[in-house]
Amino acid sequence: MASYQVTCHTPDNLDADRRIQGLGGDGWWFSIDQIIAMIESYQHNFWVSVYGQPVDVIVRQHGIFGPKYLTTTADGFPPNNLLNLPPCPR
Repeated sequence: MASYQVTCHTPDNLDADRRIQGLGGDGWWFSIDQIIAMIESYQHNFWVSVYGQPVDVIVRQHGIFGPKYLTTTADGFPPNNLLNLPPCPR
């Protein structure tokens, strides 16, 4: 299984889905749809470091028919772990 540490995010570009556009790390960047497919294939995992501890990135869905999005597992810290990452360089 490939494991990716997420260190940056690409913010929403104000399109209709209102989701971040992608995540990146050391030498890599994937769109949100690529990451969702990679996580759901069970071949890849993504994580962020929160106070030195790994926290998994997971897929959630708004309702039954809503869009899928990325979040992190509950870690007891109120800030959004993905949105608090710096923007990915372009």
